[in-house]
Formats: sequence, structure tokens, C-alpha cells
Amino acid sequence: MLLAFIIGIGFGFVLESNGFSSSRRLAGMFYGYDATVLKVFFTAAIVGAVGLLFLSLFGQIDLNYIYINPTFLYSAIGGGVIMGVGFILGGYCPGTSFCAAAIGKLDAMAFIGGIVIGIILFTEGFPLWEEFFYAKNLGAPIMSDIVGTSRGVFTLGLIIVALAMFWVGEWAEKRFARKDYKLNQKEIKL
Repeated sequence: MLLAFIIGIGFGFVLESNGFSSSRRLAGMFYGYDATVLKVFFTAAIVGAVGLLFLSLFGQIDLNYIYINPTFLYSAIGGGVIMGVGFILGGYCPGTSFCAAAIGKLDAMAFIGGIVIGIILFTEGFPLWEEFFYAKNLGAPIMSDIVGTSRGVFTLGLIIVALAMFWVGEWAEKRFARKDYKLNQKEIKL
């Protein structure tokens, strides 16, 4: 638990140092003027996928023993829509809201209040939507199996898609730049 606490503090420090406690930076992804979140999450996906492939290749990990949460399609789509709307309206995802609250941002604290209310409503009302929650159980699918390719080829495809999205992100930042927004601590000139 101590190691998890130390890693959590370090992760929060990295988030805060890179501006992830700013709701404008996070919402900027949806409005096109800041693609930092997109770039960071694609980078994390690539590092994780390549890292797991290499650990597997050298016999350090058996990918068959990694637990994958079961996918319930309808609740995944419904939860994604709810989280996406909350992300756009509030400017935070759950993790970054705690990062921003830790430095005293009141809007993040209100966002966390909304998360708590949502958790309470979900758990107390679960019998009402339990059937929807468990509908369309897909098991624990792996994307490379769904696509019908090896994990290595799928990871290569993910890298190519990520590079394309990095380019799209750069284009969007230039196309939708705002005079009143500083990107990566530099004023954007139009």
C-alpha cells in the first residue's frame, strides 16, 4: 500500500506538472485547441502495448494470465456517454479532478461531488438498471482477436493510428487555436 501511495503521489505530480489539473486543457481536446490529452493517452497505450509484448517475448509475463474485465456492451456504451458528457461539461475526468482538487480548485471539488452523487445513485438504484448493466455480455474480448490478427500486428496498427492522431492533433491545434489560450506555456499567435 505504501508503494501504491508513493506511485499515486508521483502520478499526481506528473499530471499537475503537465497541466492536467486545468479543465481548459482537458476540454481543449474536445474543442480542438489542445491535443495534449490525446497525445498522452495514445502514448500510454503504445508504451503499455509494446511493453507487454516485449515482456511476453522474453518470457517475463504470460499474457494469458492478465485479467481482462468482462465487457457488457450496453452498459459500456451508456457509461461512456455519461462520462463523456461529464468530461465535456465539467472539464475533468475522474483522475484529473482529484489532481485539480489537490491544488485547491473549487470546480474540481464540485466535479468530485458530482462523482460521489453519481456513485450513490448508481449503487442505490442498481436493482432498477441491473438488467441493462449486464446486457450483451461479450466476455473478455481482446482487440487483436476481434480484428483477426496477431497481437504484434495489432500493436503496429495501433502505433500507426497513434502517429496519424498525433498529426491530426497538431493540425487541430493550429486550426482551432485560441488567442486567449496558452498551449504548453507558450502564447499561440494567430
